[in-house]
Amino acid sequence: MNAEPERKFGVVVVGVGRAGSVRMRDLRDSHASSAFLNLIGFVSRRELGSINGVPQISLEDALSSEEVEVAFVCSESASHEGYIRQFLNAGKHVLVEYPMTLSREAAQGLWELAEEKGKILHEEHVELLMEEFAFLKKEVVGKDLLKGSLLFTAAPLKEEQFGFPAFSGISRLTWLVALFGELSVVSATLVERKEEQYMKMTVCLETEQKSPLTWTEEKGPGLKRNRYLSFHFKSGALENMPNVGINKNIFLKDQNIFVQKLLGQFSKKELAAEKKRILHCLGLAEEIQKLCRPNN
Repeated sequence: MNAEPERKFGVVVVGVGRAGSVRMRDLRDSHASSAFLNLIGFVSRRELGSINGVPQISLEDALSSEEVEVAFVCSESASHEGYIRQFLNAGKHVLVEYPMTLSREAAQGLWELAEEKGKILHEEHVELLMEEFAFLKKEVVGKDLLKGSLLFTAAPLKEEQFGFPAFSGISRLTWLVALFGELSVVSATLVERKEEQYMKMTVCLETEQKSPLTWTEEKGPGLKRNRYLSFHFKSGALENMPNVGINKNIFLKDQNIFVQKLLGQFSKKELAAEKKRILHCLGLAEEIQKLCRPNN
């Protein structure tokens, strides 16, 4: 990225929760990629007026403004698809937090719309920019997996806002696919105690080499946000994650990738591989949901 951009892309941030607030902070700081972006305003369902001098604007104004060329969609997962479609149809580039949509078919359709409009559609995956993932990738490369498991625990999430657990937890699935290649679903079960706000989803997956991987998401009051993993290889085992340092600026790293895409600095091959991985993960999540909720 050149220090002096020839032009700046006008940006609106949709949704100002945790991710949206970090995005706004990064856009206003003097980073290399932020020099290519000009934060024009934010869209929120709440009446906030302005945040740190950044004005709130209506969705209608964001869609119709010629000044706005890019939308950062940071709202709840259930609303992503609608926002992406509106902004692409209005001729804007879109960066969206994961999961892009709550179905593979919808994501495929949105990518086709982006191509038709000649716009960038970028799905954020900050979990692939974490120090832990970089450590794991280095540990796993070139090794033959015998079996593995990944358990994630956290406080409850509202399904109507964030989607079925296989979608709200898609970053864990993305880790497994990015580490071990395409996977297939062997079985999936869901235990729910709604009155206790408790759920446990257990998914048995296998690699293309038929090595078993178990992915578990457990959420309930009092459960701390934690990741437990165990990977057994022919050459030894990796049990749990060592402390590999703080994940610094992961949203900013993602913003850098997005700006590189805006500037045409990603090859078609890289873009195709990323799209294939994202669609594969969304397809797995959908299959898991159908197995856990066959009557829905």
